[in-house]
Amino acid sequence: MLSNTFAMVAIIFVINIVYVSFNTIRMILTLKGYRYYAASLSMVEVLVYVLGLGLVINNLDQIQNLIAYALGYGSGVIIGMKIEEKLALGYITVNVITAELEKDLPNYLRNRGYGVTHWTAHGRKGERLMMEILTPRRNEFDLIDAVKSYDPVAFIVSQEPKSFRGGFWVKSIRKSMRP
Repeated sequence: MLSNTFAMVAIIFVINIVYVSFNTIRMILTLKGYRYYAASLSMVEVLVYVLGLGLVINNLDQIQNLIAYALGYGSGVIIGMKIEEKLALGYITVNVITAELEKDLPNYLRNRGYGVTHWTAHGRKGERLMMEILTPRRNEFDLIDAVKSYDPVAFIVSQEPKSFRGGFWVKSIRKSMRP
C-alpha cells in the first residue's frame, strides 16, 4: 500500500495532522496545569511523529511527500486550535463596563449562575457600572450574549487568569482542575 504514491501522500498528510493536533492540545494541557494528561498525550504524540517523519525521510526523493508533510503540519495547527476551542479548558475573567446603571445586570447574571463582583466606576462620560465575572471558558460566549442582551454597546474584555486565591469559586475550581 505504501508503494502507491497517492496513498503515501495521504498517509503522511493525515499523520502530520494528528501529530500537530496532539502537539497543540498537549501544549494547552501543559499551560493549564494538566501535567499527567499532557504527559500521557505526549507519548502518543511522539509515536505518531516518528512514524510520519520516518515515512518522509525514507522517501526524501519524493517531493510530494515533503509537500504533504508541510500541508499536514499547517492543517494540524488549525485543527488543533479548533479542538482546543471545543474543549474550552480553564476559566476566564470577563470585565464589563456599561452605562446602564439603572438596570440590574449583576443580579441578572448571578441568577444565570455567574459569579459577579460589581462597583461604580468613573469614565470620560460619567459614572459607569463595572463588573468582573469569573466563568468557565465554555460559557464565555453565553455570558457575552447575556450582557449584550442588556446593553448592546457594553465594553467587554475577557482574559485568562493564571491563578486563583480566595473567593467562593476557589474550591470548585481546584476540584475541577485536578487530573
